[in-house]
Amino acid sequence: MSKVDPYASLRYKEFNIFLLVRFLLVFAWSMQFIIIEWQVYSITKDPWSLGLIGAFEFVPAFTMALFAGHIVDQREKRNLLALCIGLFSLISLGLYFLTNPDFVENWSSNSVLYAIYALVFFGGFLRSFFGPTIFSLIALIVPKKLYANAATWSSSTWQIASVLGPAFAGFTIYKLGVNLSLCIVFALVIFSFLLVFLIHKKPIMNPKKNEPVAKSLKEGISFVFKTKSILGAITLDMISVLFGGAIALLPVFAQDILQVGSKGFGILRAAPAVGASLTMLITAYIPVSKNAGMKLLAAIFGFGLCIIIFGLSEIFWISMLALFFSGVTDGVSMVIRQTILQLKTPDHMRGRVASVNSMFVGSSNELGALESGLTAKLMGTVTAVVFGGTMTLITVVTTGILNPTLRKLDLTEDFENQEK
Repeated sequence: MSKVDPYASLRYKEFNIFLLVRFLLVFAWSMQFIIIEWQVYSITKDPWSLGLIGAFEFVPAFTMALFAGHIVDQREKRNLLALCIGLFSLISLGLYFLTNPDFVENWSSNSVLYAIYALVFFGGFLRSFFGPTIFSLIALIVPKKLYANAATWSSSTWQIASVLGPAFAGFTIYKLGVNLSLCIVFALVIFSFLLVFLIHKKPIMNPKKNEPVAKSLKEGISFVFKTKSILGAITLDMISVLFGGAIALLPVFAQDILQVGSKGFGILRAAPAVGASLTMLITAYIPVSKNAGMKLLAAIFGFGLCIIIFGLSEIFWISMLALFFSGVTDGVSMVIRQTILQLKTPDHMRGRVASVNSMFVGSSNELGALESGLTAKLMGTVTAVVFGGTMTLITVVTTGILNPTLRKLDLTEDFENQEK
């Protein structure tokens, strides 16, 4: 096996542009989500309202996922991504106006709240297209032998942006307020829209271009369920994210439990970003191929422990450390899972496989927010977070025992085949 080049995929100009576009999009999206969480909780003072945000994004993202994957496999990817970004900018602009006191001065609090939920719902519909489009585009930018390396950089970029965005949101809420924070989101989305056109249009890889929708969707689902390594990774991550969605309740911890306000809220959101940054450095230099299944199980088990510690802590620095290590472990999990998907998925099915993944994993972030909001309402905030972390640990142990295929998964041979 040749010496590992951790920067192999970064030597392609279009891939660097792609990473920048993805970073900006994830950064803006996650920043926007946190700003809206803060605004909604400030209006309602009810943890259940945070759960509803997750529900309004989850429902359209889940129900449209398979159909979106079919469309992605049938369409040119660069232009489709540009269209999605353009529509995203309209959502950001709408939220900016809804948090502008001059614009909504004659609106009731409920009217503003319902309008925010409506835009979040439209965002969920749009998000069902983002995942499969981005996943498919990677394979058209770098050579096949670099899929694993590209997956590592792409996953790390997503992970870092997904925690840096909320951390920056906490900072801008504290310094600039909600309205100007959303103005920054809009500017970032427009910038990403302009950058995406620096990527050339790509060929459509699906050999069955006019395949009936029902047959196409069935083929995608069937492939996932027949490929045990993909099914195991998706299932494990789905359940752990579902029950580990405690971060959705961070506004409650910052305002009511730790009592650190918006400034402390920003610091807490920044903690996982540092962990994710370390993940990026480590996984770029040290491939995750050997014993990938056990590494995935260990990472998610560690994530569950971090969530429990965070839930029980009433001390700010302990909570911050717990979130730091949750970023490390969650980052490792993401890199391994994305590597499995890139290596095991044929080109013509990338959109549909990514859609199935987004149904069970991507959407589970929002469903996890709903679960956290509901359990917080029923059990109390701390109990809800500890319950979620405990369920994550039980899931990992059960999966490790019942799924020996995942437990014994080793990607070394796949890496060697890609390099030939």
